[in-house]
Amino acid sequence: MVSFYESDKKGKSGVYEIYVKDHFSAAHALNGYNGNCSKIHGHNWIIETFVQCRQLNDIGIGIDFRDVKECVKKILKSVDHTNLNDLDPFKIVNPTSENIAKFLYKELSSHLNSQYIKVSKVKVCETPGCGSTYWEE
Repeated sequence: MVSFYESDKKGKSGVYEIYVKDHFSAAHALNGYNGNCSKIHGHNWIIETFVQCRQLNDIGIGIDFRDVKECVKKILKSVDHTNLNDLDPFKIVNPTSENIAKFLYKELSSHLNSQYIKVSKVKVCETPGCGSTYWEE
């Protein structure tokens, strides 16, 4: 039986993906939408951040969950208990789940990405069972 470490010695490389789940509360209105969502309303948004790691440190960690959580909390603090339509990133684009996922992806990537670490995707749910995921290829 070959240990999973021996496969690394044969030139095969893998990717680890960790995730952190968090939430924030905010209001928004969808401009140009034909329906109730055109009126201001709020959600308790659930956020899942996925981070890929191509290398582990000496104790087997790609990136510390704590580091990812702190970065997520810092960015979510800027949108928590706000009207998203009033924030600069959403003055030009609608604060849809799709655009919120892209905004969070870009912000988190600018803080977390390095040679061996990359934010792979961000999932945003505005209600249980409904949301959007953003990633870049």
